[in-house]
Amino acid sequence: MKSFEECLKECPLVAILRGITPGEVEDVCDVLYESGVRLLEITLNTSDALECIDIAVRHAGNRMRIGAGTVLTPDDVVRVHGHGGSFIISPNTDVSVIRKTRELGMISMPGFFSPSEAFTAMAAGATYLKLFPAGSLGASYVKDLKAVIKTPIFAVGGVNKDNLASFMKVCIGAGIGSFFYKPGKTLAEIRAGADEMIAVLRDGK
Repeated sequence: MKSFEECLKECPLVAILRGITPGEVEDVCDVLYESGVRLLEITLNTSDALECIDIAVRHAGNRMRIGAGTVLTPDDVVRVHGHGGSFIISPNTDVSVIRKTRELGMISMPGFFSPSEAFTAMAAGATYLKLFPAGSLGASYVKDLKAVIKTPIFAVGGVNKDNLASFMKVCIGAGIGSFFYKPGKTLAEIRAGADEMIAVLRDGK
């Protein structure tokens, strides 16, 4: 079973699966894996999110890392842990969520917008930081932050094929949502989007 860090090294992109259904999970896992994606985030504001996490962990947990997004409470963390999720991503900085995540031995990636939120998250034990929404701030904001913030940063929210390369110069990774998956996309469309974004990533190095 690969660790989060090993998967991140293979591909620094997290596929955000918001709105996925249980019946789609296995095929979407396979398509994204074949394109090179190794990290999957199933958001808790998805219907049947925990069932989807169960399915993804059973089907692909030996080759991909499966986690949850839009995690807002410590109770949510406990539930995700119980269903086999290995990392927790939030849109905000909540110390209680971060501490519960770390207490359970999981990867913690809270969202932040300001330097103060970043330092609060770091003090609580965050493994990584998620700049959200990153697209409206740009890579230059991350570059400035890195003068004082040493915890690795993911760019999430508004990251696309036009700005991915610039973010990857200053971030350890990025979260990609609708460009990878959104309800109604066919498997062929998911594959095409993933292949295109992976190509941008490769060409930007």
